[in-house]
Amino acid sequence: MINLCDLGQVYLVCGKTDLRKGIDRLACLIKEQFQLDPFQDQVFLFCGGRKDRFKALYWDGQGYWLLYKRFENGKMSWPQNQNEVQALSSEQVDWLMKGFAIKPKIKNTKARSFY
Repeated sequence: MINLCDLGQVYLVCGKTDLRKGIDRLACLIKEQFQLDPFQDQVFLFCGGRKDRFKALYWDGQGYWLLYKRFENGKMSWPQNQNEVQALSSEQVDWLMKGFAIKPKIKNTKARSFY
């Protein structure tokens, strides 16, 4: 498995992105909508509507890499805040690459009494 964190800070672009977009349109989206520099040591992740695949955009100093991952079983839990980018920790990136949610869903309940 590719370790995206080795490439730099990983950012998740929340909401639905049209995955038909190529390198130039995704880089433009990062620069214009989120005021981030797509020419830095950063990886940007984009998800479409199906939530079983995503694209990763990375600049290596000489050119762009566009990576595509599709899960054969299941779907990802992708944040829906359309106008937001989230910086991910290496742990969150690992969870995402394995198909898990980037934020654990822990339900708050009352503590059980042992008496």
